Amino acid sequence: MGNKAKQTAMSPDELVYLGVLAASNPVGFLFRYLSPPVKQGAALLLGLSITIATCHIHTLHSLVTVIGTWIIIKSSWRHAPALSLSWTFLYLLFFRLVTKFGLPSPTPFANAVQLLLTLKMVSLANEVRSFHVEKKKDVSSFAKSPVVGGLSQEPSIYDILSYSYCYVGIMTGPFFRFQTYIDWVRQPSPLALPGLTPCLQRLKPVPVYGALFLAVNSVFPLAYVRTEDFLDQNVFYRMFYMVAIFFVFRMRFYSAWCGAEAGCISAGLGCYPEKALSKPGGGPTVDYSPDPTTEEKYDFKTIQNIDCYNTDFCVKVRHGMRYWNMTVQWWLHHYIYPNAPFKAYTLRAGWTMFISAYWHGLHPGYYLSFLTIPLCIAAESAMEASVRAKLGPRGQNIFDWVHWFLKMRAYDYMCMGFVLLNATDTINYWMSIYFIMHVIAVCCILVGRVLKG
Repeated sequence: MGNKAKQTAMSPDELVYLGVLAASNPVGFLFRYLSPPVKQGAALLLGLSITIATCHIHTLHSLVTVIGTWIIIKSSWRHAPALSLSWTFLYLLFFRLVTKFGLPSPTPFANAVQLLLTLKMVSLANEVRSFHVEKKKDVSSFAKSPVVGGLSQEPSIYDILSYSYCYVGIMTGPFFRFQTYIDWVRQPSPLALPGLTPCLQRLKPVPVYGALFLAVNSVFPLAYVRTEDFLDQNVFYRMFYMVAIFFVFRMRFYSAWCGAEAGCISAGLGCYPEKALSKPGGGPTVDYSPDPTTEEKYDFKTIQNIDCYNTDFCVKVRHGMRYWNMTVQWWLHHYIYPNAPFKAYTLRAGWTMFISAYWHGLHPGYYLSFLTIPLCIAAESAMEASVRAKLGPRGQNIFDWVHWFLKMRAYDYMCMGFVLLNATDTINYWMSIYFIMHVIAVCCILVGRVLKG
């Protein structure tokens, strides 16, 4: 094993990401001292500077996307959600195939900005449509409709640009709605809101995640999977390798997302009273009004992108997705899943996973991984209905532990497509471990059918 493919600890691009994340934390506290108009302008200026410094000429891609969305919203708010989804997703295709048109290949930073901007523009179009629909209701019923977190006016082009290029999470996320952004800009007394304690709380595990990422990554480099030498190892070693790769993958994202959340917390973005019952990505779900007689408790659930504990220790595949990249899951759940062209849950989940894979990129590995998820969901549903439902409390407990173990192996297995990217490498790896998770999933479905009679 002495000739393992060498891999550097961190690429130059990752060091730039790290620098942007590290700087956004202290900068956020300074933004609390600014008045709303200055805060809006400064956040736009800083975000645009970061974008131009890292994306160079490719900043034009994001600008074209924003202007296109603004034109759509202006010309037809009624059809804006569908049109903006079509526009941003078609532009993503052009963006990814840009070299075929003789244009220079975008930087990884331009890709990160484009991905988050796509989510923002689709969400914005939906928010503007909701605003107009509610306004029409108000006129006809003479009463204010109780829409939680709805816009109070249609955003101007300056508002849209400042939301699109707001420096907070511009390349790393989390995704947040336009209303969340406006609430942040207009915060009446940002200095009175919690900041330092929750920020440090979120940063506390980051050095541990970072150290684990560097340590395990140096022992189990991904490039080794693509070598002939790897296939000479025994099958148990090859299986174990995917466990190590997914561990590295998780540690990398845990540290990045916790750092990104801390950047939001320091600026006060997504800070709402606990009684607003905020959801990651979506923000408040119930109307809340300040009660002057009691001391308000606040949380930052709106910008929570990762629940590290539940990602690792929840039992089901379907729940694993719920705790991972949570703000993007909210976006998929609200704008993609309800409009899926299917009725059945598994097919709708498949459609949502396909859209998610397309959003991530055009690499076949994404599709192979994401489209394995519905198969795993069907397998766990079949076993729950035919086996778990018939067991006593102790039996169910044992079932859940086995279920959890298989869930983690399913994610290890799917992660390989995500990191190897191309179809040949992914299928070669899966073949080297005999497509074990596909086989187990199909067996579970068949056993479930037989036991159900």
